Amino acid sequence: MDRFGEIWVDHAQTMARRWDALVSAEDWLLLPGDLSWARNEKEVQPDLEWIEARPGKKLLLRGNHDSWWGSRAKLEALLPPSCTALMHDAAQIGDLVVVGARGWTAPDDPIAGPSDGKLFQREISRLKLSIEDADRRFDRTNRRIAMTHFPPLLLGRSPSDVVPLLQAANVRLCAYGHLHGDDHRLAVDGEVEGVDYKFVAADAIEMRPRLIMESVYE
Repeated sequence: MDRFGEIWVDHAQTMARRWDALVSAEDWLLLPGDLSWARNEKEVQPDLEWIEARPGKKLLLRGNHDSWWGSRAKLEALLPPSCTALMHDAAQIGDLVVVGARGWTAPDDPIAGPSDGKLFQREISRLKLSIEDADRRFDRTNRRIAMTHFPPLLLGRSPSDVVPLLQAANVRLCAYGHLHGDDHRLAVDGEVEGVDYKFVAADAIEMRPRLIMESVYE
């Protein structure tokens, strides 16, 4: 990661030190994707061991660079005890319900290519499956939060189709990452039409876990 800027130099050691200082064994961590450059199950083992060594319980989501991420059965066999994957379903954390999907580049984005529209619609379908699972298994009185990898909206651009889905599902907070370096300027961080967006890319939060839950309980 060092080639992406000085902030990434020795980032694993920096992140481990700051994570370990802030997080207890009973805390939950949302990890919204791009967890490892690994290409397969064997290569990802050291990174999963690093995550397992950190305190807390972790809810993982796939990012666009997580090519090691396979089927649900393979993930369940691969993930260490402190990790759970959010994959076309919903998860419960205490009195919170978490929904989400990776997302993708919106087809009207200036950088979108010919194949992005199809991939984006596939991710919309996966988000709908997650919300449907939440509706089926949990009461809507449970506060809902969401986790995506790609941003649901960007500054100065129209919201993607993810946004109305989150609003209709009574999602109160959405944590996301994906944007790095100069693209931080595009990140929405704060409440927009009832959803509190939390930008948590590692290089945007100084490699330390960000406490995001206050607004959910206001």
